[in-house]
Amino acid sequence: MNSGSSPRIFRTFFVYLFVGCFCFSFVSANETRQQESKYSIKVGADYNYPPYEFRDENGQPAGYNVELTYAIAEMMGINVDITLTDWDSAYAGLLDGTFDVLQGIAYSDKRAELIRFSSPHSIVNQSIFARKDEPELSDVKALSGKEVLVQRNSIMHEYLSKNIPDAIPIPVATHSEALRTLASGKYDFALTANLPSLYLSAELGLTNIHAVASPVSGQRLGYGALPQNEDIISLFSEGLGILKNTGRQQEIYDKWLGTLDQSKVQWKKIGQYTLYTIAVLLLVLGGIVIWNHMLRKEVERRSVQLKAQQAQLIQADKMTSLGVLVSGVAHEINNPTGLLLLNLPILKDAWMDAEPLFDELEKTHDSLYVGGLPYQRLKKEIPYLFDEMLQSADRIRNIVNDLKDFVRAQPDEVTQNVDLNAAVSSAVRLVEKSIRSNIDQFELHLDNRTPMIQGNQQRIEQVIINLIINACDAMADKKGALRVSTAISLKGLEVLIVVEDEGVGIEADVLPYLVDPFFTTKREQGGTGLGLSVSSGIIKNHQGSLSFQSQVGKGTTVTVTLPLAKVYSEP
Repeated sequence: MNSGSSPRIFRTFFVYLFVGCFCFSFVSANETRQQESKYSIKVGADYNYPPYEFRDENGQPAGYNVELTYAIAEMMGINVDITLTDWDSAYAGLLDGTFDVLQGIAYSDKRAELIRFSSPHSIVNQSIFARKDEPELSDVKALSGKEVLVQRNSIMHEYLSKNIPDAIPIPVATHSEALRTLASGKYDFALTANLPSLYLSAELGLTNIHAVASPVSGQRLGYGALPQNEDIISLFSEGLGILKNTGRQQEIYDKWLGTLDQSKVQWKKIGQYTLYTIAVLLLVLGGIVIWNHMLRKEVERRSVQLKAQQAQLIQADKMTSLGVLVSGVAHEINNPTGLLLLNLPILKDAWMDAEPLFDELEKTHDSLYVGGLPYQRLKKEIPYLFDEMLQSADRIRNIVNDLKDFVRAQPDEVTQNVDLNAAVSSAVRLVEKSIRSNIDQFELHLDNRTPMIQGNQQRIEQVIINLIINACDAMADKKGALRVSTAISLKGLEVLIVVEDEGVGIEADVLPYLVDPFFTTKREQGGTGLGLSVSSGIIKNHQGSLSFQSQVGKGTTVTVTLPLAKVYSEP
């Protein structure tokens, strides 16, 4: 660039800077007006239920549920108006239409007859509290004839009325009021969430009460709305699913329900530093955007080829950074996950070995309790809990491996001669249990000409397994059929793998996005949106293609096309 063009460049830069600042201010003001004009969803909540939801020192809504609601609203592009009131009024307001949604409502079968619930976002355990001169209860039936403090219209109020009708409920507005009243010497027991017990000394100043029994398993907290507002619940469930998959929900959970020694001042300082950093970055970003626009114009005048190379370098740098990040995180996650997968079977075997001893011990005891819970209940539930934990740990490992495969810079070698029939047969065997659980009619047709491809058998099996599992998930009931087949094209140049199901089908406007990373139609069921994206990458690496045909209500056909490796032998 000659010396005469430099002043022109700088003049142009300042003109763009002025125009950019003006446009940024106009767009920000316009977006603010649009935001203020949005329809607000009215959310009701308990005004004194720390640390889930409460009023802070400034009288503003705060707590885990409140921050989670605001995060969902931001994610889904909606406005919410949170009203904190006593639980009795909040529950009544939901039923009479004052509120569109209740946050932090516990699920029960009775409530489900009138209310639609979102997926749960936390678990709260309930306990029976008594003064410290009272012994622990071995049976909740001991509450019969006793005066029991309970939050009005809460899930425990329902439990007490249904399961211990002889008890005398004493309804109060909040959990903390129930605990304070009990500590003052009034009434016999309090049946509340045991979370406030963590705050007996620090928050409530109560030292003379303690939990004496846990009558029920953990209650699932979520969002609730009337049937006519089911679309709002779907919106909240979708937003909650996104927050869970991005890790934002866990950050909010750790902030409010993590260790109690976290300093509020530290959080305030971190927030201030974050705001300062964001402000500086926005200024830098504004300058970079304007300067980049000028450079782009100059580059377009000089060479279209240089522009294309620049775009390729930017994309390569982004994928390299993503690969480094995922590899590091995957290593940190896989280590504890491996310990879980190694140790949980040992713990399960230890429990199974101990069961006969407990059975013998139970014969000499009228009511045997282990860990504060009835032994017979533990005997039924612990094997299921171990299996559930193993499945969850295995799922974590699979998701991490899928992420690593997606960002791997160099794919696995694809130079092996692979018998496609053998790969399909192996994949079917691996998912045989899933097929039997979801489908009564399964057909496998293998081309008897032994189609061969050049590639990686393990990766091809991974694709087939993913397609079969997706087909099983798409079945509305076990009556539908699933067919898997291999074939050689009419011209003898390509090999086909066809997975055809008679499931619910896929809408036409969704088909183009099926292989996009993180796109999924099963977000509420825990889908990550990586399966088909990874599968598409594997097939492209094998110089093949993945295509979809579907009709809603009739089913879906997925066709994998791969180049034939060598001349096959006729039967």
